[in-house]
Amino acid sequence: MAKPIVIDSPYRVEPGNKVKLSHWPTDDTGKFKDKAESKPVVKKNLQKLKQLQELFYAQGTHGLLIVLQAMDAGGKDGAISHVFSGVNPQGCQVTSFKIPSTEEKAHAFLWRYHMATPRRGMIGIFNRSHYESVLVERVHNLTPEKIWSKRYDEINHFEQMMTAEGYIILKFFLHISKHEQKRRLQARLDDPAKNWKLSPSDVAERQYWDQYTKAYEEAMEKCSTDYAPWYVVPADNKWFRNWVLSDTIVRAMGALDLKFPKADPEIKGLKIE
Repeated sequence: MAKPIVIDSPYRVEPGNKVKLSHWPTDDTGKFKDKAESKPVVKKNLQKLKQLQELFYAQGTHGLLIVLQAMDAGGKDGAISHVFSGVNPQGCQVTSFKIPSTEEKAHAFLWRYHMATPRRGMIGIFNRSHYESVLVERVHNLTPEKIWSKRYDEINHFEQMMTAEGYIILKFFLHISKHEQKRRLQARLDDPAKNWKLSPSDVAERQYWDQYTKAYEEAMEKCSTDYAPWYVVPADNKWFRNWVLSDTIVRAMGALDLKFPKADPEIKGLKIE
């Protein structure tokens, strides 16, 4: 397997470390005092991402898989909309995973995720992901523990196989406080234009906050690796979330030896009338 790309970050879960989400602040703003100060930096990151994606797509030797997980109202949709606003849609695909279909249930649990992985040259974004089996299925006892407890190793093998094939995997947990989740859900309830984003299950799931927290902690402890690291992204402030995501992605792609492919030698001497 190729040497993994290691991005130095205070939000990276180091392999083998215990994870206690209460020790990770949800409202961190890093080096920025406010949104205004971060704005030009984020803008520069998005411009750089656009440039890198063009090279990435043209070269076509690597694939990039970005995994986004969060509690309900954690900001996955907003992050996708903002961070990838300037990339070429031809080189980017978003897959949102809902309740498995009858066909998907008839296959091994990783089947539908493997089918959705991006081809080389593409950026693939998973809105929820193959971790749902050790999150929602665990919390709601949809799968017996003797089965989901074995899936951490299966997930690690899947991700190791992907990176051995030239893929970069970046996994982000958008970390919001329970108070911030309440504020966002209330905003959806109060605004008729946002009602469609809210369902009764979003509210009902709040009672499982502690169980989900424990499940996320164990998933990150067991599945943050050098080749597919987890990042705990402070996400109470959407603008800071966007900076952490864009900064990490740009640095990871920038660490690749990206260049445009050599021109077809047969084009030399062509004359376009």
